[in-house]
Amino acid sequence: MSGLYLGALLVSLAGLGVIDWRYRVALFAQTRRTLAAVGIGVALFLVWDLVGVGLGIFFIGNAPYLTGLVVAPEVPVEEIFFLILLTYQALLLWLGCERWWSRRAARTDAREAL
Repeated sequence: MSGLYLGALLVSLAGLGVIDWRYRVALFAQTRRTLAAVGIGVALFLVWDLVGVGLGIFFIGNAPYLTGLVVAPEVPVEEIFFLILLTYQALLLWLGCERWWSRRAARTDAREAL
């Protein structure tokens, strides 16, 4: 059993966590909202995955970098961590852009007021 992919996902999640901690964007600013948003996103993507598996579209295949642990037929444990990474990253990107846009608008308004 290899855990290379799971390890890469965990390192990536840790990196996002450090960025979030540094700039207080999501988890370290609004913990409950962030956990709810990521949880709902992961749940929706898992339903999507299970439908895809049921239709024969998604399957594990020959995957030497996976641990071999599955949470459902054709759904490796790494999929859960990938979905967490995907939704957390999207949330950080959205909130970071929102913060940037609002600061940019405030600077523009301040310049126009002069």
